[in-house]
Amino acid sequence: MNPEYPCIVQRDFTILLEMGLPQSEYARSQLQVYAELVKSPSAFHTYHITPLSLWNAAALGWSAEDIQNSLQSVSRWDIPRDLLKDIEQLVSRYGKLTLSRARAEEVQAYSTDDTMVDRLTLTTDTPVLLEELLIKQELRQLGVLRTGEVSASIPPENRGLFKQECTRLGYPVVDTAGYLEGNQLRFSLGQGQAQVQLRDYQVEAADAFEGADGLGGSGVLVLPCGAGKTVIGMAVMDRLQCEVLILTSNTTSVRQWIEELKQKTDIPVNSIGEYSGQKKEVRPITVATYQILTHRRSKDGDFDHMKLLSERKWGLIVYDEVHLLPAPVFRATADIQATRRLGLTATLVREDGCERDVFSLIGPKRYDMPWKELERQGWIAQVDCVELRLPMTAELLERSMRAEGRQQYRIAAENPAKLEAVRSLMQRHTGLPTLIIGQYLDQLRTLAQELGVPLITGAMSQSERVRWFDAFRKGTIRTLLVSKVANFAVDLPDAAIAIEVSGSFGSRQEEAQRLGRILRPKPGENKAYFYALVTENSRETDFAARRQLFLIEQGYEYAVRRFSPAEAMGSLDDKAGDGGKKKEA
Repeated sequence: MNPEYPCIVQRDFTILLEMGLPQSEYARSQLQVYAELVKSPSAFHTYHITPLSLWNAAALGWSAEDIQNSLQSVSRWDIPRDLLKDIEQLVSRYGKLTLSRARAEEVQAYSTDDTMVDRLTLTTDTPVLLEELLIKQELRQLGVLRTGEVSASIPPENRGLFKQECTRLGYPVVDTAGYLEGNQLRFSLGQGQAQVQLRDYQVEAADAFEGADGLGGSGVLVLPCGAGKTVIGMAVMDRLQCEVLILTSNTTSVRQWIEELKQKTDIPVNSIGEYSGQKKEVRPITVATYQILTHRRSKDGDFDHMKLLSERKWGLIVYDEVHLLPAPVFRATADIQATRRLGLTATLVREDGCERDVFSLIGPKRYDMPWKELERQGWIAQVDCVELRLPMTAELLERSMRAEGRQQYRIAAENPAKLEAVRSLMQRHTGLPTLIIGQYLDQLRTLAQELGVPLITGAMSQSERVRWFDAFRKGTIRTLLVSKVANFAVDLPDAAIAIEVSGSFGSRQEEAQRLGRILRPKPGENKAYFYALVTENSRETDFAARRQLFLIEQGYEYAVRRFSPAEAMGSLDDKAGDGGKKKEA
């Protein structure tokens, strides 16, 4: 036993991390590579090792031995031997199955059908595993045929579905079958209106996608908001010199990509197209929204614009904000596995449980830059996170007790006392660019009226949104009220204060995206402030704890403070409020 080590590793893949010890931060940096944070009480954080977390670590180059050594370097007691064996067995599954391009002579040795020459070859070093897989009805339906003791072939059109199914069965496939080159497009990065000097981590991320042998071409790069993921995407495009389809979350993001391409590359303007609800331009570089791809005239109708994925010989498809990828785009992506696929995101967390589909269809995690590391290097702002708890009036408490389920949560989320708290915070930070972000439109409209602040919602026209965002960037207005549109890639580099008045229940990805709105580097002390307003002793408190999990895993601490209009809040740098501890999830 070593009492200085902060982790208690349990046989059921659970890890308890004791906070406040000298080695706690080191242990957290290790665990976030191969484990997932489940809950975060102030004294102990609970992590869980999953097959997917191990496979993503393996894709980053971590061996079973690396993971075992890491655990032993932070574990207070000896690690159960059976757990070490299970980790070794699960990690070994990554790479047991490999897809490659079949040689004609290989396939024709087992078939006289000329159409077979285009099939892909599946190989393994374990004949028994191949035998087990080939009896699965799900794989037989995909046309998998045995061609040798440790090999089989599959139709190339089922490449994605096969990988998706194997991941579900617990055997992720390493895909080396290669990619179509796509139509060439010659251009240079850094030859537009703005010079581009890639940061070291941006070069590392592009290298990781390319792969050590230059055969990379599918996978996800995970970096904080404000880290320059768009620039990394353009760096990958620059290396490939091909036509590219870029998919992103909304029209605002589409136009931000287009503007960045115009400023930072010498791609001709007439070679860059917007494909959205307003425009339908298909050009060598096309930037589209997920919404337009999933648009259809009726619930059971075809997706009218999904053909965009194969309309040209794209050499690369970029999935920006890949954590928001809709299910129909997953299905379409399964059919285009021969096209290089780059996923960009601040977090791989999905609330719909589709992380495995991102892994199998877009690709594994190729690069992951911890948020706090970029903060330490000064590339993103240092953020103070405060959970401000507000009391309920007797009337509100009675209403809440009579309500059920989601209505109970909404009553707490729309607590009228939040108006006074917002006023107090705005007064404290007078003059600093401030975003007030919420979930419920009635609440936001009331705040807009009472505070005299413009409100941006999804119903607002794109041109009007752009007008308000531009005014905020220029400093003409210093405060904006924003609905769920703030969850997406809105570039407001000067925003220094974010006040969250309500959110989508326990959405971890939403919390990460909202904090991301204020992460751009700031002049001077490079600081920003994130406030989550929460009604105490309500369902909102429980949901807030879950919302914060991802950011706590990244090293952010929420100081819990109780707001009372009758008393000052004290210094924001004073973490004494409730001991400055991370809350109990």
